[in-house]
Amino acid sequence: MNSPDLEAICREFEMVGEFRSATPWGSGLINDSYAVLTTGRTGRSRYLLQRLNHEVFPDPVALMENIRRVTEHLGAGAAPRRALSLIPTRTGEIFHRDASGHTWRAFPFIERTRTWNVVPNATVARAGARTFGLFQRQLDDLPGPRLTEILPGFHHTPTRFAEFTAALRENSVGRAREVRTEVNFALDREEITGVLEAARAAGKMPERVTHNDTKINNVLFDKQTGEGICVIDLDTVMPGLALYDFGDLVRTSVSPVAQDERDLERVIFRPEIYEALVEGYTQAMGDLLTETEHELLFISGKLITFEIGLRFLTDFLRGDTYFRTSRERQNLDRARVQFEVVKKLEACDLGA
Repeated sequence: MNSPDLEAICREFEMVGEFRSATPWGSGLINDSYAVLTTGRTGRSRYLLQRLNHEVFPDPVALMENIRRVTEHLGAGAAPRRALSLIPTRTGEIFHRDASGHTWRAFPFIERTRTWNVVPNATVARAGARTFGLFQRQLDDLPGPRLTEILPGFHHTPTRFAEFTAALRENSVGRAREVRTEVNFALDREEITGVLEAARAAGKMPERVTHNDTKINNVLFDKQTGEGICVIDLDTVMPGLALYDFGDLVRTSVSPVAQDERDLERVIFRPEIYEALVEGYTQAMGDLLTETEHELLFISGKLITFEIGLRFLTDFLRGDTYFRTSRERQNLDRARVQFEVVKKLEACDLGA
């Protein structure tokens, strides 16, 4: 892909001041992100400029309309820095389509904040969970129509299990024999895959507006106070179940190791982090959570961790066609870490 003319792209948006620089920003693996600096009479301004990945998000128009509706709703009456806001183009649109057909968007940069890639302590866990809980709560009264499902079935564990068993039967690259332990681990836990969907079908778990990528590094924290300021990375905001979001937060927080750690002895479960997640999230959600959602909080952590492990294992069986890899058997290592976290969760009694 040719290098884009970032200065020309920035001129398409209502940015204040003159363009000075644009440098790659963040650690995301999907979209291309740049921190843009401008200067003018009022001083320096910074913006986040992003190019959407059309291979992952084939309907950018629907995606950007979801983000417009969500950011406008969250920003209505909100204090500064508490919600993302889109910078319009000079023609009043919410995104710019360049000559190559790529979709660009821009946000004001939220200053004096930081992110965490690994949850360092219970204080950060509690603040992050509270921020995600407030995000869901504030979107509970989002006016209709229903948001577009940008990635249909993204969190639907029975479907993910069916994809795994299909990949196992096909064995298209001949890897099934070397992962018998992992395959048996997965097959032994089929019964948990439908727990949340059964609650949804029974009317005990309502559909909500959910984030669907609740890693701790998708929360901006105030550098001085440590408070969670706002939720970022809204590409997968769409209809879903609240506990898929909470479960993914548990998955990415309770163990401090890298997702592809090879030494499984380093995979641990930190109960104080889990308890802080529950405290922050439930306090923020308050009486919005149903009795069933309260009851299934703990199992949601096991379920979504198992689901992501299934996805990594499925991709390994299919020859690493979905998740990016930088070395041999990386997806298998990723699956093993997820399954080890599941084991750790099964060994504790916090959900009793």
